[in-house]
Amino acid sequence: MLQPIPAIDIINGQCVRLTQGDYSSTKIYDESPVRIACQFEKAGFRRLHLVDLDGAQSAHVVNLNVLKEIKESTHLEVDFGGGIKSDRDLDAVFDNGATYATIGSVAVSQPALFREWVIRYGPERIILGADVRNGHISINGWKEDSKISIDDFLHTYLKMGIRNVLCTDISKDGLLLGTSVDLYRHIMECFPECNLIASGGVSSMHDLEELDAAGIPAVVFGKAIYEHKIDLSEVIKRFYQS
Repeated sequence: MLQPIPAIDIINGQCVRLTQGDYSSTKIYDESPVRIACQFEKAGFRRLHLVDLDGAQSAHVVNLNVLKEIKESTHLEVDFGGGIKSDRDLDAVFDNGATYATIGSVAVSQPALFREWVIRYGPERIILGADVRNGHISINGWKEDSKISIDDFLHTYLKMGIRNVLCTDISKDGLLLGTSVDLYRHIMECFPECNLIASGGVSSMHDLEELDAAGIPAVVFGKAIYEHKIDLSEVIKRFYQS
């Protein structure tokens, strides 16, 4: 069954959302990400996707204090992404309570370092961030497109033991117009061993049901929550209590 995972994106310590990664589109939803995380836990969620947008823009982790406060205030499992570019960044993310680290740009630009991290921490704690635009991997906060196709990217890293993959279709992100279910279905057909986490475009319970019917293991969603397009109690009842 599909596992829906709520997301919190952070800029300047606040809970925000962007549209297609455009920082000029920043919309603040709450000044306290910790408060939002507590609300998610109270609703019945057990996991959180936390994105350091300041870190993604700065090329180093920035909002460790938010991660630490969320871990001190909840029992949520947190997967943290954004700005993880060095041993120091990754160590700090895990030291401050993250269960998983989502890493994309380093896997493209420094594959040897990424492999070292997988060996050091184990593939079960590393989530491969596969941000896709026009069929190719985008890096560095979605500001740069690589020449690596999504299929080649996944083949390379699944072959070395990675199983957790967070795939975001940038063209769908933040638009509330539905997900790239065909892309995710293609990935699952080509790489059935992949524990795929879909991301981008969730706008309704129908989108979640469609992903579930397609056999997608998990999905990250955020804007649909903050714009009140989805009833969280309905999500919990359907996917966590059935």
